[in-house]
Amino acid sequence: MNETLPPCPACSSEYTYEMGVLLVCPECAHEWEPASAAATTDTVITDAVGNVLSDGDTVTVVKSLKVKGSPTGIKAGTKVRNIRLVDGVGDHDIDCKIDGIGPMQLKSSVVKKV
Repeated sequence: MNETLPPCPACSSEYTYEMGVLLVCPECAHEWEPASAAATTDTVITDAVGNVLSDGDTVTVVKSLKVKGSPTGIKAGTKVRNIRLVDGVGDHDIDCKIDGIGPMQLKSSVVKKV
């Protein structure tokens, strides 16, 4: 075996091995894909029309959204101030607080930068 495998990202063990498409650490049982170790967190998040979003931006919701537990939901045109970009559940990548609703996560595909 000529190639050197990267150390475990969880425990830094150098005894990693390949199991199919995954790399496995025998000491802590952590499994990961080799591409994910080399991937960077410099992903660009864009809104519904292609504008680049950043932390602290103000956005408007472009379509009405149903919210579980709220009788009205979020109407199109609602302004959301001071967003925070996160790696949320599924493809929800905006963390925010909406007046009258409270804290929640939104998809960047349903908002437009102001």
